[in-house]
Amino acid sequence: MPAPLPFRSSRHVARLDRTPFQIQILDLSHDGRGVARREDGKAVFIAGALPGETVVAELTARSRRFDEARTLEVLEASPDRVLPRCPHFGTCGGCVLQHLDEARQIGAKQQVLLENLERIGKVHPGEVLPPLTAGSWGYRRKGRFSVRRVNKKDKTLVGFREQDPRFVADLQECHTTIPEIGMKVVALSALVDGLQARESIPQIEFIAGDDAIALTVRHLVPLPEADRAALAAFGREHGFSIFLQPKGLDSVHPLEEPAPELSFRLPQWNVELAFQPLDFIQVNARLNEKMIARALEMLDTSPDHRVLDLFCGLGNFTLPLARQVREVVGVEGDPGLVARARANAERNGLANARFFAADLTQDQRGTPWMRQGFDRLLLDPPRSGAEEVLKQLPLQDIDRIVYVSCHPGSLARDAGFLVNERGYRLVSAGVMDMFPHTAHVESIALFER
Repeated sequence: MPAPLPFRSSRHVARLDRTPFQIQILDLSHDGRGVARREDGKAVFIAGALPGETVVAELTARSRRFDEARTLEVLEASPDRVLPRCPHFGTCGGCVLQHLDEARQIGAKQQVLLENLERIGKVHPGEVLPPLTAGSWGYRRKGRFSVRRVNKKDKTLVGFREQDPRFVADLQECHTTIPEIGMKVVALSALVDGLQARESIPQIEFIAGDDAIALTVRHLVPLPEADRAALAAFGREHGFSIFLQPKGLDSVHPLEEPAPELSFRLPQWNVELAFQPLDFIQVNARLNEKMIARALEMLDTSPDHRVLDLFCGLGNFTLPLARQVREVVGVEGDPGLVARARANAERNGLANARFFAADLTQDQRGTPWMRQGFDRLLLDPPRSGAEEVLKQLPLQDIDRIVYVSCHPGSLARDAGFLVNERGYRLVSAGVMDMFPHTAHVESIALFER
């Protein structure tokens, strides 16, 4: 999943008073901006400011409920302020917390999680888990660069969106992506700028396996042979496998055959998962392994258990689980991912992992897999959460649920349902720093009867 962009309101930019003003920062918002109040009590969210600081700022947008601003000067700095590593910090919207000490970043995310659980779900965990962390730089193995030809600069920009998402950041380097990608942004921009079809390429996606890295070039017009040759030469020079996407997801194909297989290994469980260039995988490989280990430990399975894994994707949790239980059933909405999960089970010799394709936002009460009886439930839903499927599941025999979440608000809502309506208790919860230096909050929670 990519890092979230700062929240944008409907703006009233006409007659915006940009006179610099001095203000004290009171708190940190969920998207990483400083929170302050004007003299009239109106809230203002200030990019680049930290709690406890006094800054000079200027307005960038206004709405009825709050204003938005950016920091011009820090008059009194927080002791938690650090020097951002990336020269593009403050412009690029890829990560917005580089100016905050890493330990404080994690503490802020933990606070966001706990506040959401209490405010939305009316629940509080019996134990706050120690945060899961891994390396905080060079971790992002999957992402999407926007592409835009800017005639005023006489160049083509390839990068993440700016904090103002209307614009593409003019990047020279990126320290949160894997170095093989992050240190090649200039070369990639020059490549696209030299293509005849450069104005018809809106994005380039990257994804890395353990042994190969793929770039998928989205193009809106057929590429001339010279462009195809230039892309192929770039891939060979820099060690990338180039894929083309002329239309929808099903149109993705390698520029040259044979394309190397994309896969990653999970050595602790002797599992290898193959995937396609636009498939969902967890962006942080090192954190992913720690997350799987924590989830399986929290599930506390035995060899005779049957486990249900919802929103299973390629089998990231399913296949490690299959190494230690009698049977595991994975359910996923994307039929392509389900097909690859089945193939991954077969390649790893796991006959006790079964997979089903089902839209878990719709009524599934008539499906056979839902009524088969399970001892444990693991779920890793998208940002919208798992409200619909949790209300349908026969939970009476499931005494332990592990919920992996990429959005604290939907987790809090679903936690309230499980605790206040279905008789579970929230045993523990904590954050996992899947996206260091961003405001993204990944978390995990354990529910027991």
